[in-house]
Amino acid sequence: MIGEFLESWPLFQNAYLSGWFVGLLLSVLGVYVVARDQIFLGAALAQASTFGIAFGLWLSGTCPAAVAAVCGCAHNDMLPLVLAVVASVLAALLTAREGGEGRESREALTGWIFLASSSMALLLLFHSPHGTEEVQRLLASSLLGAQGWEVWMYGGLAAVTMIVFVCARDRLALLAMDPVMASAVGLRTRIWNYALYAWLGLSIGLAIRSTGILYAFGCLVLPTLAARGFCRQIRSLFWVAPMLFLLTAVPAFVLANHYDYPPAQFAVALLAGVTVVGWVARRCLPRAKNVERTSPSA
Repeated sequence: MIGEFLESWPLFQNAYLSGWFVGLLLSVLGVYVVARDQIFLGAALAQASTFGIAFGLWLSGTCPAAVAAVCGCAHNDMLPLVLAVVASVLAALLTAREGGEGRESREALTGWIFLASSSMALLLLFHSPHGTEEVQRLLASSLLGAQGWEVWMYGGLAAVTMIVFVCARDRLALLAMDPVMASAVGLRTRIWNYALYAWLGLSIGLAIRSTGILYAFGCLVLPTLAARGFCRQIRSLFWVAPMLFLLTAVPAFVLANHYDYPPAQFAVALLAGVTVVGWVARRCLPRAKNVERTSPSA
């Protein structure tokens, strides 16, 4: 089984490495998202990225002259990626706003982004067989189209994210658990919040075209949901969640290759199973406390 995986490495190494780096990146960011009880934010941002890709494909098909003038050619592959990132970052910043009197809640904005982006992406490309096929591919999730430059990009993003989150884990844990207390102790919560949401939008926007919605959303929330069963402190999640991801995703890719299954779906299914194990451990282990009710310094 491992020998078969190693034999497939020269052909699919970009897909494997991209999938692992994206998972590491999103599993770290997912700690903050899950701690803030905004689990479906990941799905909404992924759909916003899909709308950006659909808009880019629609522009290339309806205004080729304008696209050629701006990008240098009528069918520029970077245009959908850039618009995916822009749409995801804007959607993330929109949900980063604090709810207040006369404003919609974050949950309402998240739901609106998800539904509006999903419907408009399909409507833009409904009469384009190639465009509809691209949207369906994103919905289904696929890692097989990853390229070499994407491996370096995702690896760099993952490294920067992990370094920042490890160095600032106490502040981030306090910000996620108790923003009022974080502000009282001098943390610039508004700046941190907008920066984190923008980075989340950037990460999902870049990842979505290589990984698809299912894999991106699964890597964002499932490792943290599983890790909560084994952690007493929220700051521990910043290294336990990515560790659980790697311990699950690497065998998942090996098994998927052996049994001829798509690696993205297989990895998410296995992560979902590990999450159930975490839930059981949370109930059974005497030291597995409810992380979201534990202070960062406990």
